[in-house]
Amino acid sequence: MQTTFTPEQLSEGQTAVSEKILRSCVHCGFCTATCPTYLLEGDELDSPRGRIYLIKDMLEGGKPATQEVVKHLDRCLSCLSCMTTCPSGVNYMHLIDHARAYVETTYRRGWADRLMRSVLAFVLPHPARFRLALRATALVKPFLVPLLQLSQRSLEKEDEPRLLDRLRAMMTLAPSRLPAAASNPHAPADAGRRVVLLAGCAQSVLKPSINEAAVRVLARHAVTVANAKGEGCCGALVEHMGQEDRARDFARANIDAWMREIANGGLDAILITASGCGTTIKDYGFLLRDDPAYAEKAAQVSSLARDISEYLRDLPRLPAQRNPAVVAYHSACSLQHGQKITDAPKRLLQDAGFTVRDIPEGHICCGSAGTYNLMQPFFADRLRARKIANIQKLRPDIVAAGNIGCLTQLAAGMTTPVVHTVELLDWAYGGQVPEGIVPAKQQKPAN
Repeated sequence: MQTTFTPEQLSEGQTAVSEKILRSCVHCGFCTATCPTYLLEGDELDSPRGRIYLIKDMLEGGKPATQEVVKHLDRCLSCLSCMTTCPSGVNYMHLIDHARAYVETTYRRGWADRLMRSVLAFVLPHPARFRLALRATALVKPFLVPLLQLSQRSLEKEDEPRLLDRLRAMMTLAPSRLPAAASNPHAPADAGRRVVLLAGCAQSVLKPSINEAAVRVLARHAVTVANAKGEGCCGALVEHMGQEDRARDFARANIDAWMREIANGGLDAILITASGCGTTIKDYGFLLRDDPAYAEKAAQVSSLARDISEYLRDLPRLPAQRNPAVVAYHSACSLQHGQKITDAPKRLLQDAGFTVRDIPEGHICCGSAGTYNLMQPFFADRLRARKIANIQKLRPDIVAAGNIGCLTQLAAGMTTPVVHTVELLDWAYGGQVPEGIVPAKQQKPAN
């Protein structure tokens, strides 16, 4: 794609990066075949290629974002399916992140939009605030949901979500009760391998059982799980809202915490059980590339970051009981497109004795995408319905995934148990039965 940026514009680092990304696009349109919003709407501006044209025009002209541009950029899930499809290697992830940051500084949203974004950015990255908000939501949910249902409207193609639509989505996804906080999130041990396990923000509140299961699985491999004091949200939630400075602050805090652990005995890996967080942490080296105090440390942290399935794949195989359950494996977009990890989770589940089946249209997003299912509920609901319809074709006993957003999104629309991959592995290795699963009688050992 030909560009006409001025030398002055290209002197700004992020614009220079985006210009190279734009020039790598050859207009082929392969991305449209795998873009969820284009599949739903058939609108070129709701495809990666269309959004690239909008971003190019906006950045080249140096003009403020318009309402039309913001609408189509907001509809992007950042699922990164287009990056898997693209034959030219267009780094759409870095381009859309730059565009969102540009929108944040040049466009004034309506009051309801600003309010919703401010609340989400204030609450979600902080577990104590998030837990308090969910408890309050659980109290009012029985009374508020019927009132919100009265305001529900049929969707027209050009409809944009209102505050009431977003509140209704929030109530739908919020759990009626919260699990107890993690009882043993870390497992010190005298072993050769030493790792940290990201506690995260939303996942630590919604489903602490995931990291508890991961710790038990790692303990069976004699892996020490250290407690990295001072770590917190990975920064993905605010980065995808265009708040890059806040994302960098979260990244720096995590890097400081992990570098202390590196200095205090070394780390074999930084493990993540929420693949959305993993994609962001693996990109810290890029996010902080221009920070002289953090660039080198950020690159080191990114090189140590591993998804839990990626790490377990390279450890010795553990004995497991053969399990008759049929597992439909949902490959989170951040795992398959963002991190290019596709086979490891399925192989681990198969080796643990489960029958694993691929979901039709497995490359298409379920509609979670961080806060997307709250901010764009019309698209998110349609994508969830499409995903669930494909899952039901398999008639599975269990659905497994590697990202808390996907687990929450799918569980809100189906009765089949939806659990994290590592919870199933823990169960197979003799650990706890994941919540919601009624186990059948297990048979002879699988290995």
